[in-house]
Formats: sequence, structure tokens, C-alpha cells
Amino acid sequence: MIKYGLSIPDTGSLDFVSLGALVHRLDPGIIPFRKATECRIHVSGGEFNCAANLADCFRLNTGIVTAMVDYPIGDLIAERVKAMGVKPFYKRFKHNGVNGPNMATVYSDQGFGVRAPVVFYNRSNEAGAQLKPGDFNWTEIFSGGVRWFHSGGIFASLSETTGELIIEGMKAAKAAGAVTSFDLNFRQKLWDIWGGQAKALSVMKRIVEHVDVLVGNEEDLQKGLGLKGPDVAAKSKLDPSVFFGMIDEVVRNYPKVKVVATTLREVHSTNRHSWSAVAWIDGKCFTAPTCELDVYDRVGGGDGFASGLFYGLLTGQEPEEALKLGWAHGALLTTFPGDTTMATVDQVKAFAKGGSARIQR
Repeated sequence: MIKYGLSIPDTGSLDFVSLGALVHRLDPGIIPFRKATECRIHVSGGEFNCAANLADCFRLNTGIVTAMVDYPIGDLIAERVKAMGVKPFYKRFKHNGVNGPNMATVYSDQGFGVRAPVVFYNRSNEAGAQLKPGDFNWTEIFSGGVRWFHSGGIFASLSETTGELIIEGMKAAKAAGAVTSFDLNFRQKLWDIWGGQAKALSVMKRIVEHVDVLVGNEEDLQKGLGLKGPDVAAKSKLDPSVFFGMIDEVVRNYPKVKVVATTLREVHSTNRHSWSAVAWIDGKCFTAPTCELDVYDRVGGGDGFASGLFYGLLTGQEPEEALKLGWAHGALLTTFPGDTTMATVDQVKAFAKGGSARIQR
């Protein structure tokens, strides 16, 4: 199928494969960690979230290429990967019983009202950061055909070797005929550990040379790729003018990119957001509707948007409809606890068409 300037394979044993690190997120709800007495555990990872959403909600065949540590936390995470219907391709590590290698921990309370959520990490001796080129047999992974390959900036930021592995995976995916996507997901504190802004630019620029579909807002484009922002000033967080003003710069620097998309979010309080999304698809600009969100848990909303958009593109929807599917799924995801979807594809389609929160009987 040739559409949106993309050549998307019609078939493949795997519709979507992502490369990234699995993490577990500890969530004490609205209680700050300094006063917490208990936590929920959510399995996450930006790249995994997309694969999980596409498998569980959208019923596609997906896989995750990642590290797995053989210890109880690894078992917990692997169980959730299986439950979400994602096929794992693991590089396995043995835990020494003392200090790792570990599956990374993310700590994130939900905040409430005027009190914002707080996110911090323990990624010490993380197995995912030890992944490197040569760790995976891409020919074997893609042997039945793969339609779409995805990775992201968080995984790229983990070490000197993870960005190189992404590039290796992108090249293998292209050789197998897959569309490639990348979520810039720029996280300053992760890059600052081992190289800062200069290293981020050198790594991310090399990755995006192999990318067809790019997810990221104007800040990601500027900080992650070093692109210059336009002279226009946004009137609000929902104003797409700055984002669209940067598209010429994106295309000039990365002519292989055919789709660029991002969410737009105006945060009124932790639990009340205005929500929209925008996309540039094969030379044309599209804007989703704006809705008011009552947010239960905002973590994973961006991945929810990306996976809904990818589903729309993979199934050949019209560009505006693909954008609305991403917008709708991202909105619904913020109403659930955890980082991955609990929505059904029918709920997503209904909301994308203008559905309401009236009770469904």
C-alpha cells in the first residue's frame, strides 16, 4: 500500500515492532512519595507502550525488542508483556542478587489540582542501557515480514550504545521493507548523565536520517534535532502555528520524513486539560478537534496518541481520520490508571467521531 508518501507493506507476520527499554513505574496515586505507604506497579516504556496499545486495543500483531533480567521484577514485567499480547524478543541478563543488572524503576505520583505530578528515576545499572549492536538477529525477527518499526528518544538517551542499536534496527527494518517511526521524546535529565545537548543532537540526527514518521513537538524538534524555531509566536499551547512553522525546516534537513505529528495540551490543572493534536502528512497540515479532559493519570497519553495515529496509517485511513484516531485514543488513555491502554477500538472510533460520555447500555 502506497499512501501518505509511505510504502506500507500490506502483510507481515508482525504489523509493528518496537525497540526500547521496559521499565516498571511505582505509582502512589495522589500521595507524594515522601508520604506514601503503598504503590501500584505499572509496566511501561515509551516504545513498549505503543506496541501494547496496538496489540490490546487495536488488535494488531506486535513485538518488542528489549532487555529482560531473570529475577522477580523481570518476571513481573514479562507477565504484563504477555498479558498485553506483545511478542517479546529478549536479550536476557542474569541478576547477581545485589546490584543488578536491573529493570529500571520510574517513580511518579499523580499530583492533584494545583499540585503537578512529579517524575524521577532509578535507572542505575539498567539492563536496557547495556543493549548494543549485534545483540539481536534482525533477519530472524523480521523473517515473517514486518510492516512498521518504531523506537524513541528515551531509549536513545540511555547510553553510548542504545542509539547505535536503534540505527542498526532502522537499517534492518528498511531492508525488510518496513516503515520506520521515531518519537523524539527529548528528556534533558537523561542526556545530561553522559553527554548533554551536544551528544543528543549528534545521536538523534543520525537516527532521524532513517525515519519516515516522526513524533515530537516544537521543543523536541529544537532540542532533539537542533532545528530553528520560526519567528511566529504561539497564542496558546493549543496553537499549532509554531509546530507548522517548523515543518519546512524538518523537511529541508530530513527529506525522507513524510509524517510529523504531535499532541497539543493546555494544562489548566493536573486533572483538567484541553487536548488536541496536529500532523503534517505528505505535504498537508491537519488539526484534530479540541476537547476538555478530566485526567485520571496523564502518563502515557502521548504514546496513546502515537499508537492510535500509527493504527490509522497502517490501516489506510484518510490522514484526518488517522489523526483523530490518535487524538481520541490518547484522550481515552488519560482516563485509565497506568501507562498502557484499557480502551477498545470501538470506544476509540466512537470518540473520534464525536462520541460523548453518556452511559453505554
